[in-house]
Amino acid sequence: MLRPERGRAAAIVTAVIALIVLSPIATLAWFALDTDLAHWSHLASYVLPQALANTLLLLTGVGVLVVMLGTGSAWLVTAYTFPGRQALTWALLLPLAVPTYIVAFAYLDLLHPIGPVQMALRAVLGFDSPRQFRLPDLRSLPGAIFVLGFVLYPYVYLSTRVMFMSQAASLMEAARTLGATRAEAFRRVALPMARPAIAVGLSLALLETLNDIGASEFLGVPTLTVAVYTTWITRSDLAGAAQLALTTLAIIVALILLERHARRRQRYANTQRMRPMPPRPLRGARAALALALGMIPVVVGFVAPVSYLAAETWTRLHRVGGVSDALLGGLRNTLTVALAATVLTVACGLVIGWASRTLREGGGMDPVRACARVASLGYAVPGTVLAIGLMTPFIAIDRLLGAAFGTSGLVVMGSVTALVITCTIRFLAISAGSVDAALTRIPPSLEQASRLLGETAGGTLRRVHLPLLRPALAAAALLVFVDTMKELPATLLLRPLNFDTLATWLYAEAARGTYEEGAVAALLIVLAGLLPVMLLARTQLKIGR
Repeated sequence: MLRPERGRAAAIVTAVIALIVLSPIATLAWFALDTDLAHWSHLASYVLPQALANTLLLLTGVGVLVVMLGTGSAWLVTAYTFPGRQALTWALLLPLAVPTYIVAFAYLDLLHPIGPVQMALRAVLGFDSPRQFRLPDLRSLPGAIFVLGFVLYPYVYLSTRVMFMSQAASLMEAARTLGATRAEAFRRVALPMARPAIAVGLSLALLETLNDIGASEFLGVPTLTVAVYTTWITRSDLAGAAQLALTTLAIIVALILLERHARRRQRYANTQRMRPMPPRPLRGARAALALALGMIPVVVGFVAPVSYLAAETWTRLHRVGGVSDALLGGLRNTLTVALAATVLTVACGLVIGWASRTLREGGGMDPVRACARVASLGYAVPGTVLAIGLMTPFIAIDRLLGAAFGTSGLVVMGSVTALVITCTIRFLAISAGSVDAALTRIPPSLEQASRLLGETAGGTLRRVHLPLLRPALAAAALLVFVDTMKELPATLLLRPLNFDTLATWLYAEAARGTYEEGAVAALLIVLAGLLPVMLLARTQLKIGR
């Protein structure tokens, strides 16, 4: 039996990490309550109604679109086989490589009244000017739903496809034997059984929608997240921003509780030996139609915006002959922050996973499990909310450092330290979940054998666990690195003066309308985002085989 004393140090560190994660929420609650009711009445009358209505409408529209696109595409590549299906299986994941604000940035120029798409349409239809014919303005709530839906649907596709592939063929065959058509069997058998996977993917997509600030602001939709940002930056109103941030957190909690309440009485079990559902072969026009339908989300969510970015980047490089020194500095800053956050996040995730495993064997799992779950809450908190909640603790730390060491200035807030810590809290769930899942697959007998041979606890971790954890740690590090590169809301609020990353550079160029300059930064972010998508695609192909 493993002794729980060996994990007490790791458990203490886990508890400290959990307290750090809770600190921004506690800070927001303090500022929100430490103000008069007149202040809240002003927000409730003039700011909250429009922001709340836009947020709820955006969540509803994006939710419907991602469920339709994700579930439909997952069923298409699972239930049918046709030429191009294998390539389509991983191509449907490609929109995950493009952040929402980059797709909005690209489509604002592509669908501009004097942009290439509308000019081509007018040429085909015989019109001469935008006054005679123009598409609906993308800067609207439907435009935001369109952009976010076609970028975030892979969350539903990824989880739902795995569920469809694991369903027993005998269930669908029984439905067909009882007289159900293929459409009825899908609606009454396959779809209800895939509901848990759809709910998981939908929750992730809605959390990403709530975290978005760039796409919503570019497209002129004042959501709660945008209202939090503008209330603090434009009006310097920390109390108002805290109150709006707590409203956003309340919506997140409501979404999670609603999803769990909807599935409270549902149980899923398979007592039969699983035989995967064989796909139905399609030929001729049906195969071409299936491929065309499957390619629509890929073209809209990835091919069109990335092709635009590549063309604009080529134009910029050909015209100027290279990238500016400021953009190269932004690239260096991005890599520095991403690397530091990755190292810290993976280290914290390893500590949390190690503490949970060690104390699980010693019978002390409940407190550590609670702390580990609290430490993983940061992923559910939008970056804007997290950054505003952490400002006051960071300033308090700077004051303590100044009093203790006689330093002047902002040591934490005036450097990248605040941004690195915030990204660590935001993405800690990725590394902690990966480490915990990998540790559960390591037999305790290996650790017991190492201890019997005289190895210390640290030596066992270094020589037994770390080699076995290397794939999980590498995958977690890759995901954290890319997510940190793409992070925009927290970076906008916590970056030091005159410190730009690729994301903030793109944001500034989009605000100025200089699309060629911003396209270079956007394309670099997309190329980095392709790495984890390639990893996911490789996993999908293994599952398919």
